[in-house]
Order: sequence, then C-alpha cells, then structure tokens
Amino acid sequence: MRNVWVAGATGLIGRELVARLLAETAAETHLFVRRAPDLQSPRLHVHVVDLMQPESWPQPPCDVAFNALGTTIRQAGSQAAFRAVDQDAVLNFARAAARAGAARFISVSAIGASPGALSFYSRVKGEVEQALADIGFAHLVLMQPSLLLGDRQEHRTGEQAATWLMRPLSPLMRGPLSAYRPVAGSDVAAAMVRLAGKPLRSPILRQRHDDIMALADTPA
Repeated sequence: MRNVWVAGATGLIGRELVARLLAETAAETHLFVRRAPDLQSPRLHVHVVDLMQPESWPQPPCDVAFNALGTTIRQAGSQAAFRAVDQDAVLNFARAAARAGAARFISVSAIGASPGALSFYSRVKGEVEQALADIGFAHLVLMQPSLLLGDRQEHRTGEQAATWLMRPLSPLMRGPLSAYRPVAGSDVAAAMVRLAGKPLRSPILRQRHDDIMALADTPA
C-alpha cells in the first residue's frame, strides 16, 4: 500500500493507528480531521476538513482507508448528534475514499452491531456496517471490539466504571463470551495495520476480541 487515508486520527485508536502507520509502513498517510494533531512526518499529510462536506475535501490517491471515528450519545449530546458522527461522517469518509480508489476499508465498529439491535448504539453501528458493505469495496474489514481500554483525551465516566467492573471478570469470559472481553485500543490499532497488508479471502471480514489479539501479537 502506497497511500492510506485515516479518519478519527485524534481518538484512542486513531492516535495509535497513525503512530504505527508512520513507524511500521512506508505509506503516505493522509489524515482527514476537524483539528490538526501535533504530529510531524515527511509522509504525513493533514487535511483539516468539515466532515459533513466531503465535496470540499482534497482527493489524494487512496489504497487503504482506516476509519476510527466514534463518539457516545452522552458525549455527542443527542441521538441525532451521535448519528452525525458515527453514521454520516463515517459514510462520507468511506464514499470519498472509494472515489479516490480505496480497495480496502478498515473500520472500527462494535461487538453486537446489528440493524435489528434493540440498543440504539448497536443498531446505528449495524446500519453503518450494512451501508459500508453496499459501497462495494473489494475488502471491508469491520473491527468489533467490546469495551476499549486506554488513555482517552476525553473523560468517559461510564466507560471508566465498566472498565473497573470488567477487568477482573475478563479471564472468566471464555468461549462465545470471549468476544466481550475488554481490549486495549492500541491492540485494535495494531490489528488494523496488520490487516491492511494481509491477504483476505472474504470480501467482508469481522474481527472480534480473539481475532484482534491474535493479529496484535503478530510481529510487524
């Protein structure tokens, strides 16, 4: 891969993802962000854009696109605002990447994502997965982690409480329950970078906890 696009570069997974792309690959890395991160590299190209106006974005070539955009309803302030980030912005980015030539799209979703889910959060994630599949990438990789661990720039009280509860239970979660084990954002990012260059047999691939950890433990 010679040219990659990244959305969500300032978040928990995105920060680690960009660092790994710059350290472990030779790709020209294009960030589509609302505010410029404090990063510098000869291979780093920062595009400050309005995520709701993709028609105004630059269109450098793209081989692989990574999406790490995401928020919570509490952080966004409303269900509509949540959809604007986790659905509208994600699909704007994906369609722009497809127009730029991306053959592979690797996106952070969530365990339990389904268009028929009772939970609003999981339902939106499932609807986005479905819409991404309809775009027609040669390969679509959907990362489906459960609770994410790591140092966030923003404060999320609910996730901190869940982390405190889930950590001691994680070793007991085996079989089908292993998909719900907490996973470090850095491990998700590492797995995404590995998947960028890995031969894939299926046009749509879903990666859960055990898949993520197996890839994250693979040497770059």
